[in-house]
Amino acid sequence: MNVERRDSVGQSASQPNCRQEEAVCEQTKPFQVSKLHVVEAYRRIKANAGAAGVDNQTLKDFERDLKGNLYKIWNRLSSGSWMPPPVRAVEIPKKDGSKRLLGIPTVSDRIAQMTVLVTFEPLVERYFLNDSYGYRHGKSALDAIAV
Repeated sequence: MNVERRDSVGQSASQPNCRQEEAVCEQTKPFQVSKLHVVEAYRRIKANAGAAGVDNQTLKDFERDLKGNLYKIWNRLSSGSWMPPPVRAVEIPKKDGSKRLLGIPTVSDRIAQMTVLVTFEPLVERYFLNDSYGYRHGKSALDAIAV
């Protein structure tokens, strides 16, 4: 049995963290993916635009069957069958002349990732410490340095 150590509390890695007042462990899946979250994720991705991924599908192409494509994302996330496709690799030039490799996900994968963020961020944000800055909305590396 592996034990993962977090501060002064050890928790078995083989057993989920369950509270008796929550019946989370009795469910086959402890979360549900809301169709509204998928729509909200699409709106956020549309506002940010972005390039086509490895499938060469643009946001405009995706929108040709918007309802069907959003349903497909919701269905696959809900059933646990979502498999992210490969990302398109693009070399970006750096100031020093070298290049940086950038991975561009497909439109569907960006929406799926944003759906996960929209679904889980409100649930887990309260557990983060105030001085935790990585990958958090409204916090940056500059905020961390200022502390």
